[in-house]
Amino acid sequence: MQTDQIMQQAAEAFEQYRRTKPAQRAAFLDAIATEITTRQDILVQVAGKETNLPEARLKGEIGRTAHQLRMFADLIKEGSWVEAVIDTKPGIRRMLMPVGPVIVFGASNFPFAFSTAGGDTASALAAGATVVIKGHSAHIRTSLLVFEAIQAAIAQSAMPTHTVQHVTGSYEIGKALVMHPNATGVGFTGSLQGGKALCNYAAARETPIPVFAEMSSVNPVVFLPDALQTRAAELAQTFAASITLGAGQFCTNPGLLVGLESDTFTAFQHMLASALQKTSPQKMLHEGIHRSFIEGRNRVLKHEATTVLEQPVIASDDTVAPSLAATSGAAFLAQPDLKEEVFGPHSLAIACKDKTELLAVLKSLKGQLTTSVMATDADLEAWQEVIDLQITLAGRIILNGAPTGVEVCAAMVHGGPYPATTDARYTSVGTAAIRRWVRPVCFQQFPDALLPDELKQDNPGGIWRLVDNQYTR
Repeated sequence: MQTDQIMQQAAEAFEQYRRTKPAQRAAFLDAIATEITTRQDILVQVAGKETNLPEARLKGEIGRTAHQLRMFADLIKEGSWVEAVIDTKPGIRRMLMPVGPVIVFGASNFPFAFSTAGGDTASALAAGATVVIKGHSAHIRTSLLVFEAIQAAIAQSAMPTHTVQHVTGSYEIGKALVMHPNATGVGFTGSLQGGKALCNYAAARETPIPVFAEMSSVNPVVFLPDALQTRAAELAQTFAASITLGAGQFCTNPGLLVGLESDTFTAFQHMLASALQKTSPQKMLHEGIHRSFIEGRNRVLKHEATTVLEQPVIASDDTVAPSLAATSGAAFLAQPDLKEEVFGPHSLAIACKDKTELLAVLKSLKGQLTTSVMATDADLEAWQEVIDLQITLAGRIILNGAPTGVEVCAAMVHGGPYPATTDARYTSVGTAAIRRWVRPVCFQQFPDALLPDELKQDNPGGIWRLVDNQYTR
């Protein structure tokens, strides 16, 4: 099918879909969740063959995907997310409204939660936007099966036929979708190269549109002295598990481990290397990711400024074992290429000579999705500058925990300064993700009958609103 036809259908469907009541859209999202969970067995079977991911991981991801959909259904049923504001004396009212058709690119490393019916699609549909999905070539059969579930939900819920559409094919098709004048926004999770390309296309349009891309993060972890002194062995086990989780194919994988030069930090590194050595080799998602990981890791392990602490064992051509390298703070500051992400089960330990150098290492990094600190109360009192700096560095700051778990909840921020994402003001996980697909619209001196329900005088939905600077229902 031609791109023009797809995008025309998306625009026509939007004119109908944006007028649906919140309860109707909520029922639609619930129906998608039900259809996906009903198909769990076949989805796990097909996705396992396409991605090499284990059954438990895939079932968990399907559960997360259904949870996201139902979470957004609850959000829009409650209704306050539209941020309705009413100033009665001048007769001015404002709320958030959907932007139009949205393009969603499936992610390679999450065949369910960040792909066809993942967070981008769920949040866009909740907002009232129609969606065109570009299925990822690494798990195209899985993507098509999930789309079948969405189509079934569209029919059950009496939604416009083209509320959601699915396309496959070349890089050029994705570009054409982004460049089409009917597109109003883009959701993307993937490489820095891919995200930058989409941003360039969107900016080159006659009418530029936003691209909400999650792209690159090395997720630095700071190990403060007292924490290492009291629980180095525990932290080594925790971070060995984090580095190797899912063959390291998480955007929140802890790629940099930063501490002060000391016998304690050296001992921790050797404990971590020993723990990594005991893990089994794993298959990566597909050949392209495997090849990129080997190239990136070799670049670090063979670098003149690094020392190899855990040399990966080559089990077979299609599996990977974890690796760990070390360098000094001074060398890291002098070598920009050591700051680049290595997507897979690998981490680089950085030993800094003092607090000044440790802070300089953090300041030298670009924007991140996460940054973590392992600390006791005594550490936090003596190292407040680290926390202050981390707030400027990433979208999520973690105390005494590994970054690889991303909870789907209202408070979550899965975003950060560039190049972690293209816009640090937004998140791709949690209910706040809906704000990417809306814009504020102001109605001045409108009669009540012509206003959206959310702005009508009698508040038929009973939502929280800011009326003359007072929150009320």
